[in-house]
Amino acid sequence: MSTQPKDYYQVLGVSEDADADTIRKAYRRLAKKYHPDVNAGDDKAAEQFKAVGEAYGVLSDDAKRQQYDQMRKYGGMGSGGAPGAGGRPGGSFSFEDLGGFGDIFSTIFDRGGRGGATRSRGRSEAPARGGDVEVPVEVSFETAALGGKLNLKVPVSDPCATCGGRGAPAGIGLTPCLECGGTGSVSFGQGGFAVNRPCPACMGRGQIPERPCTTCLGRGKTRVTRQLEVTVPAGVETGSRLKLSGQGERGMAGAPPGDLFLQFQVRPHSFFRRDGLDLIVTLPINVVQAALGSKVRVRTLGGEPAVLTIPPGTQSGTRFRLSGRGIRRGERTGNQIVEVTVEIPASLSEEAQEAMKRFAEASGLRY
Repeated sequence: MSTQPKDYYQVLGVSEDADADTIRKAYRRLAKKYHPDVNAGDDKAAEQFKAVGEAYGVLSDDAKRQQYDQMRKYGGMGSGGAPGAGGRPGGSFSFEDLGGFGDIFSTIFDRGGRGGATRSRGRSEAPARGGDVEVPVEVSFETAALGGKLNLKVPVSDPCATCGGRGAPAGIGLTPCLECGGTGSVSFGQGGFAVNRPCPACMGRGQIPERPCTTCLGRGKTRVTRQLEVTVPAGVETGSRLKLSGQGERGMAGAPPGDLFLQFQVRPHSFFRRDGLDLIVTLPINVVQAALGSKVRVRTLGGEPAVLTIPPGTQSGTRFRLSGRGIRRGERTGNQIVEVTVEIPASLSEEAQEAMKRFAEASGLRY
């Protein structure tokens, strides 16, 4: 009997109108919970981890999500006569039509169980391109604004150096995989909904080692940490992504590598705030400076302090602009906005109180 495929919104536990940030947070939380590295030997966790990766691969991409929503709206989640890819009645929907996922967990299908998998008929495909990797990177406010260098350690799954990705020691033979019929791929799902992915039994290679490599245990891949020096462009914000072509996981059997995507999280600053390319700062001044006017020095980001002229009678909350002292991105440069706050002394000496009274009387102010 055909089984109804899971709804990707339900898999991630988000509503249909969830924004990108909500989807991303749900994905990270669930991927961490079900990751095979922390659930070794748990087939149910591996299946859930796989489902989370599939769901995020579609819902995080605007074009794929739109196509998926249309499929749900017009009955593509069902089986039988439901519209399939391209609106063909009774056709089957494949995520290959959506261009693949390219996600940090693109290798999850190398680990999953065999439940619900069917053979993908046809000739063997060329070795798959290496998986893309997405890594969250926390940077300081200054580095995000001005740019700079970062040294990163990126965990990836690369072809095993011992066996060269074969999964078997040198001189040991390989036999065709019975699960996928030697094609290297299987179709997950039934009815009008199918996802073609690398066969979990042979890791997408189409062959099974007669004796597994002792380093990778026959998987053909090992988990390694790659060290990279990355140039952070000036002007990145929280949520900004940087693509490093060819720095993802290496492909099997000479296939091209995937890409590395860095997603930036900017730490807050104790003095500066950001509004696009503008910097916002709050500058306290005293009553005398506000009433009589003054010249004050203002801290700027990565430069010499600027001198700001406070005119007489300045009110608390007044904003001043330091042109060109904001964040530079390409040909554009923001400003630094200085908002002054007038601080009132919490206590006054008797002499100061008398002086304030004389000031009030001379100014006609009531107290």
